[in-house]
Amino acid sequence: MIGRIDEVVFDCANPAVLVRFWADVLGGTPVGRNEGWHYVDPPGWTRVAFQRVPEGKVVKNRVHLDVEVDDIPAATAQAEALGATRVGEIHVDTAGSFQVLLDPEGNEWCVVKPATSSPG
Repeated sequence: MIGRIDEVVFDCANPAVLVRFWADVLGGTPVGRNEGWHYVDPPGWTRVAFQRVPEGKVVKNRVHLDVEVDDIPAATAQAEALGATRVGEIHVDTAGSFQVLLDPEGNEWCVVKPATSSPG
């Protein structure tokens, strides 16, 4: 082992907007270190940070967050009310169910329900 994850960092245009969105999704209090760097410490998980960069997002994320939920349709509706955008329909397979979403800057993420629970 080399080390442990200190934080997951999203490059973005508006850190203040994204930190509020993700704090509402994951819990925790949004913190602004400075104008170009904000973060949230979700309860029981690694810090999620947002740093301003000059270039925009142009392709699909190479890494995304999967957020486990009890009810995918309800979680999707809550996320949309916060500013997320739904992509396609709920996917169901032997591993469970998931719904792809975009955060307010277009970063892909999913609400998921593992197969050990009944599909929602």
